Amino acid sequence: MKTRRRILALIVVAVAVAAGPALHAYLKLGYTLNGRLVGLEWTTAVPYRVTNRDITGVTAAQLQGTVAASFAEWARPANVQIGSQFLGFTSIDPAIKDGQTVIGFRSRPDLDRTLGETSFEFDAVTGQFIGADIFLNSFFDWSVAANGDSSRFDVQSIMTHEIGHLLGLGHSALGETEPRSGGGRTVLGKRAVMFPIAYPRGSVRDRTLQADDAAGITDIYGTTQAGRDLGAIAGKVTLNGSGVFGAHVTAFNMSTGELVAGFTLNNAGDFVIASLAPGVYIVRVEPLDDADIDGFFDDDTPLNLNFRAAYYTKQVAVPKGGTSGSIEIKVKAK
Repeated sequence: MKTRRRILALIVVAVAVAAGPALHAYLKLGYTLNGRLVGLEWTTAVPYRVTNRDITGVTAAQLQGTVAASFAEWARPANVQIGSQFLGFTSIDPAIKDGQTVIGFRSRPDLDRTLGETSFEFDAVTGQFIGADIFLNSFFDWSVAANGDSSRFDVQSIMTHEIGHLLGLGHSALGETEPRSGGGRTVLGKRAVMFPIAYPRGSVRDRTLQADDAAGITDIYGTTQAGRDLGAIAGKVTLNGSGVFGAHVTAFNMSTGELVAGFTLNNAGDFVIASLAPGVYIVRVEPLDDADIDGFFDDDTPLNLNFRAAYYTKQVAVPKGGTSGSIEIKVKAK
């Protein structure tokens, strides 16, 4: 059976809640195995094949080159251990139940707002995760030009986002959008490749990870040394003494200007934003009320959106290899 990334978002929350003291605020993908919720993580180099089909402007070989570059970008942060292994080209389409990880183009004119999609395959008997597929929608025009093509979407940018999902990351909310005439939203700016809405045609900005992406991937695949070098902010968000579920919490590094964020992922309002560079941070919380909720959580997730944005009253020091100590951010109802 296969499950799309969005459907897995609810399981992501459950995985985080089940983690107890190790709770982290990133939306990470997960699945059920023998009644137990586990985070989605590759324990070996990701073995993948590429569908041997060219489209206008992009050959299968060029697609494979962008896939390799995107995997390399996710492995770039210091003290991250992930790898990939290209097994060759195949006639198999992505999204076929075959126990293989296949990446390629598919024409899906019915998905006229979907540039790409990552799906996961599990053993129907044991529940064991066995692979994932990625397709880019050839209904759209694509380019692999070094500096982009103003009339086409950039393959490597979108592939980097989708490989983030394949490696186990959900969406980041670090971005600003506005409604577009005719439907959908236009990105005004964002601080994460894993923001759910892409830049317009011609942009190549999502080829490069930002601080939030690096923190998320380090949280899953970080080495022991990463735990020694980096720190975390832990705490909770409360409204009238009760925890707030689904609050968006951001940590701004005053020295570097880097921004890393996550969510409160249980009814107590707990969060931990990990894999942070040591330093002094400004912490802010806001409701997820200006975004399409289903890009982050399932529609029936009990989010609390009825509160005002607020800052923690003090600057927060993050030590090397440790946490800030628990902080409480008190918010007020709208």
